[in-house]
Amino acid sequence: MESAGSVSFLRNRRFDSFFNTSSEPNVKEPPKIPVKQVDYKPLRLNKECVDADDDDGWFCVLISWVRIVTCFVTMMVTTFIWALIMLLLLPWPSERIRQGNVYGHVTGRLMMWILGNPIKIEGTEFSSESAIYISNHASPIDIFLIMWLTPTGTVGIAKKEIIWYPLFGQLYVLAKHIRIDRSNPTAAIQTMKEAVRAVVENKLSLIIFPEGTRSKKGRLLPFKKGFVHLALQSRLPIVPIVLTGTHQAWRKGSLHIRPAPITVRFLPPISPTDWTADKIDDYITMLHNIYIENLPEPQKPLV
Repeated sequence: MESAGSVSFLRNRRFDSFFNTSSEPNVKEPPKIPVKQVDYKPLRLNKECVDADDDDGWFCVLISWVRIVTCFVTMMVTTFIWALIMLLLLPWPSERIRQGNVYGHVTGRLMMWILGNPIKIEGTEFSSESAIYISNHASPIDIFLIMWLTPTGTVGIAKKEIIWYPLFGQLYVLAKHIRIDRSNPTAAIQTMKEAVRAVVENKLSLIIFPEGTRSKKGRLLPFKKGFVHLALQSRLPIVPIVLTGTHQAWRKGSLHIRPAPITVRFLPPISPTDWTADKIDDYITMLHNIYIENLPEPQKPLV
């Protein structure tokens, strides 16, 4: 997942054409279905710091730094423990995938508890099937939420350089997640095809950030085409995950963590069974519009 799971597939015009989008929609959007809701209570919330600026009082800054350091230490400890587990499971790739997800569930939940953000989770009934899970991306917090909330049997897609991230990168590889060589479009496309085959054969799920990179201001960016190609090849349903508030909780370029409220909403799965390759741009526009409808005004793209 970039930063543990998302990937930007740009850098090459040929490869860019495989993932980029622009077209008018003529595809029917799925019906809206009522969703279940779960409220998650984190570590004690400091309400006075919710709307604070980066240079606000020393108390809020101190609390923020304590949370960040605690998160870092906790993540290093859990990553080291699961790296040892993965080494013991080298002969069993499928079990390594499962343990990679267990690591994500434990570590992601711990990170969010330490950061102290109140979280509302909606549509959990749509979070347990084999699917291609997609999510908007505006904060490092998104990574923790995805690690925690995606189902067991989910693999991510990241740039090949992730292996050089201390401990985490090695664990990512041991957990059988997918790495893409962005500098080699032909190899990257072949890797994606092989990944689809493995996902289908082993009844796995995929998680990807369709924007391809993190939004600087929290506003939704255009979607790349990669996840639709994956859906066409695998025929797995697409489950949109809509994240709101994470860009306020941890702003880009800042080390000030705010206990701002966050909402995670799983939307009903969208089946690609009847999709055809000649309408890829329409499907992307349709899915992009679904996000626009479900995001608050400050996170909608500027026209």
